[in-house]
Amino acid sequence: MANRYALRLTKAAEKELYGLQLKQFRQIVRKIFSLQAEPRPQDCKELKGNPGIYRVDQGEYRILYTIEHDAVNVFRVGKRNDDEVYENL
Repeated sequence: MANRYALRLTKAAEKELYGLQLKQFRQIVRKIFSLQAEPRPQDCKELKGNPGIYRVDQGEYRILYTIEHDAVNVFRVGKRNDDEVYENL
């Protein structure tokens, strides 16, 4: 079996997830779990000016995370068209 990364969510990311409608919640959680097997999927991008921080999109939402040697750390989930997702990085 391929290596699987541990998955960690900050309290802020959890709060943002729990505030979503069920359909979006399911889609985003599925995407987050997929990062365990492939933390750098084809559609991920490293944030300019913030080395080590990655983003991946799911529908109209953006997932921000970092990758450690054995873990994916999701710290923010927010709307793609809302710059608030990038505040206080």
